[in-house]
Amino acid sequence: MVLSGCSVEGVGKAFGNFGWPDRGISLQAHKMYDLWIASVIAALVVGIFVWGLIFWCIIRYRKRGDELPVQTRFNMPMEVLYTVTPILVVAVLFYYTAIVQTDVDKLSKNPDQIVQVTAFKWQWEFDYRDGMGTGAKTTVSTVGSADVIPLLVLPIGEKIRFEETSKDVIHSFWVPELLFKRDVFPGSIRNVFEVTLDKTGRYVGRCAELCGTYHAFMQFELVAVTPDQFTTYMQARKAGQTVQQGMAAMGYTGDAEYAITTKPLNTRRQTHSWNQSNAVDK
Repeated sequence: MVLSGCSVEGVGKAFGNFGWPDRGISLQAHKMYDLWIASVIAALVVGIFVWGLIFWCIIRYRKRGDELPVQTRFNMPMEVLYTVTPILVVAVLFYYTAIVQTDVDKLSKNPDQIVQVTAFKWQWEFDYRDGMGTGAKTTVSTVGSADVIPLLVLPIGEKIRFEETSKDVIHSFWVPELLFKRDVFPGSIRNVFEVTLDKTGRYVGRCAELCGTYHAFMQFELVAVTPDQFTTYMQARKAGQTVQQGMAAMGYTGDAEYAITTKPLNTRRQTHSWNQSNAVDK
């Protein structure tokens, strides 16, 4: 009865998510979070049981004299227990891990939005496409620069497919709140995955693969908005307006037209280290 009032999310928050980031901002992230918390709880239950057996044996079979105990005695029920139980635990964890992994990698036949993510040294390009694959056409494009953080505006409640490619080296597309990242390869390899966002907000994105000198500066911002706001944004962009004008059309004005979760870093290499105010620029 006590446990019926608990939830995986509630237990996770009560214990700092057991080292995992928060529950995430997508349906896929929620399932990964639930699997992590449930796995930790299962591990703690098994650990408490094992610790209990250890301390019980220490107390129950502690040394009571100089006589050596029988060395060939066995306990069949106990041996069956500690052989079968780990197999069952691993099987259950494997089963649910396979289910969650399959769901995270699942691709729909007709995603609502398709975004081609193009990584290059050292920025991002986001192309909103009218179809899947290399034969599709780009309807709206956003390219980042050293001076302006690129904004990736996406709607909540819709299936969003990312098709990744790189112009030079291996990069990695990562938004921490998605609890997921996937490498971006050059050449003909196009990594593909889908997410369904369920929480509006603004979240920093990064490259998670060491790609060169300015790897740390390769940032973007995910802007999760309502479907109506996204429609307004896309209409503005298709009409030839800039990213900032599109943001303003949704109601984000002033500084909110630009990234708020991060800011451009000084990419100028200086005499002895990065960004020393008293150094001579080169």
